[in-house]
Amino acid sequence: MNNFELVLKKYLPLKNNLQSVIYEAMAYSLENGGKRIRPLLVYEFCKACGGDEDKAEAYAVAVEMIHTYSLIHDDLPCMDDDDMRRGKASNHKVYGEANALLAGDGLLTLAFEVLTKADLPSENIVRAVSVLSSCAGADGMIGGQIIDLENETKDNVPIDSLRTMDLLKTGKLIEAACVLGCLAADGSDDMIEAAKVYASSIGLAFQIKDDILDVTSSTEELGKPVGSDKDNNKSTYVSLLGLEESEKLVVDFTNKAKASLKIFGDKGSALSKLADDLAVRRK
Repeated sequence: MNNFELVLKKYLPLKNNLQSVIYEAMAYSLENGGKRIRPLLVYEFCKACGGDEDKAEAYAVAVEMIHTYSLIHDDLPCMDDDDMRRGKASNHKVYGEANALLAGDGLLTLAFEVLTKADLPSENIVRAVSVLSSCAGADGMIGGQIIDLENETKDNVPIDSLRTMDLLKTGKLIEAACVLGCLAADGSDDMIEAAKVYASSIGLAFQIKDDILDVTSSTEELGKPVGSDKDNNKSTYVSLLGLEESEKLVVDFTNKAKASLKIFGDKGSALSKLADDLAVRRK
């Protein structure tokens, strides 16, 4: 995953034309750093399956574009209404709500164009399009966002509903990244199934850790406001289960993710370390 920031620029060049503002808005959020976990997962699962990570480049970029579009839309006033993202002003605070909405739409659409540029057989690309569209759509990430919006009007949301929401909203795009990495290396069906277990496990661990950080971290560390869940009376793992039990769940799901990597042998060591690193992160 060397020079991934340069790779992103290659797939999203700025254009000097009448609609140049949309490219600027798209680049503003796409190039605003972040953990780059999803493209890292694409590359690492490709390597774990014995593939050439260069073949996974377009898949990694496409997943990050989908992730970035979702963050732009999440920050909009009609959604989470957040003014900061990764320590900078949210897209709509810089470019306005309409342009931010369209910037998200632009990245969503461009992601699938990028998939078609992968240096892989056409049948593989078609399968990748199917995986990413399913995981990002109403049965995946968007479906989880819908549940999240509905839960905002409820007190004491059942823990099963919270878990389903997170498996969709957070876990499905992580699943897409892991599976696309396997596809880029022509991984076996058993490898893909193991990747899905890993994805759902670290997805839940990741979201629970986010809930923990919302009450234990600071705005300076996270690069976005903290305490918003409590201010909005939002049900989280911490509010429903308490801090101690939530921290235990992070450990449990992290261990489950690591156990799923057995099929990859030593080639899964980087993914095992990533699961551990995500469990102890401070931002």
